[in-house]
Amino acid sequence: MNTACAEAMEFRQPSNPDAPRPSGAQSHWLRVLLVEDHPARCQAAENALRRLHHQIVAKPETTAQLDTAVDRYQPELILLALDAMSSQVVEHLQALQRHSPRPVIVFARHSDARTIRSVVHAGVSAFVADDIRPERLESIIEVALARFEAFQSMRRELEDTKLKLADRRDIEKAKGLLMKRRGLDENKAHEVLRSMAMDRNLRLGDAARAVTAAAELL
Repeated sequence: MNTACAEAMEFRQPSNPDAPRPSGAQSHWLRVLLVEDHPARCQAAENALRRLHHQIVAKPETTAQLDTAVDRYQPELILLALDAMSSQVVEHLQALQRHSPRPVIVFARHSDARTIRSVVHAGVSAFVADDIRPERLESIIEVALARFEAFQSMRRELEDTKLKLADRRDIEKAKGLLMKRRGLDENKAHEVLRSMAMDRNLRLGDAARAVTAAAELL
């Protein structure tokens, strides 16, 4: 890596963030974390990002440093410009998406069908089997951001559905315990459970799980 691309990881905000933007440019600049494996590729990536008024906040030397860099610099976008993907890079991206999900764009000169599948499963928002082409970067970023938001929305909906199903199951179980041990009917058991949740400032499902856990200790 050359001196320009191996210098300090921190970059300042563009000196004139209010400068005129190209037609169709994004409404705000993004904090970008850049990972590359070749000096020329690094310079091309930096030039393309700065032309779009984005701020490069960190340049870790390898994807093994992604978690640490993301925690420290809180980027809004991660861009990888590599010669080729590896199983290790895929593992690092998977770990990142589990702990600190971010939109990720990967440019890789060499790839195959298996690599592309593994990259998609790792949560990458956009994969381009080519070097960075400045004239295409803005549209690729827009697509990556949209895909990331759509995926996160589906993920939240899935987690919400799973929680609701778990709540329903645990509420029924807790009501059954109250009915059996206190001789209550179903409506009264539900009222007791709801009152307990309100008194303890708990969600109904969490109150139900507390009742079940307490019953298991008796």
